[in-house]
Amino acid sequence: MATTAQSERTGTRARSSLGNGVVGGVVGGLAGGVVFGMMMQMMDAMPMIAMLVGSDSIAVAWVVHLAISAFIGGVFGVLIATRRISLAASVGAGVVYGMVWWLLGPLVLMPAKLGMPLFTFDTMIWQSLMGHMIFGAVLGLVAGAWLRRTATRG
Repeated sequence: MATTAQSERTGTRARSSLGNGVVGGVVGGLAGGVVFGMMMQMMDAMPMIAMLVGSDSIAVAWVVHLAISAFIGGVFGVLIATRRISLAASVGAGVVYGMVWWLLGPLVLMPAKLGMPLFTFDTMIWQSLMGHMIFGAVLGLVAGAWLRRTATRG
C-alpha cells in the first residue's frame, strides 16, 4: 500500500509530466507551424487562414496559424506526455495526428466556418495533406525530444 507521501510524489510527477508535455507540444506545434506556414505561403493559402477571422492580412494569417499550431501542439503534448515512447514513435504519432487535423481542419472546420462545401478534394487539399503530415512530423520530433530531455533531468 502506497503511503501518502508516495502518492503525492506520483501525483506531482504526473502533473510535471503533463506540464512538460504541454510546453513541449506548444514548442513543437510552433516549429511545425512555421514549416507548414512557409509551405502555405508558397502555395498562396495564407489568405484563407486570415479569412477565418475576417481579415485579408498575411500578418494576421500568420498569427492565427501559429496560435492554432500552438494549441494543436499543446494537445498533442498532453496526449504523449505520460507514455514512454521512442522518438521515432513520437514522429509517427505526430504524422497520424497531423492527418487527423487535416480531416478536421481544411476538410470540415475551415470550409464550414467560411461557408464553403465540406470534403472538397482538389489539388490544394492534397497539398494540404502533405503539409499537415510534415507539420505532424516536426511536431512529433520536437515534442518527443522535449519530453525525452525533460524526463532525463527529473
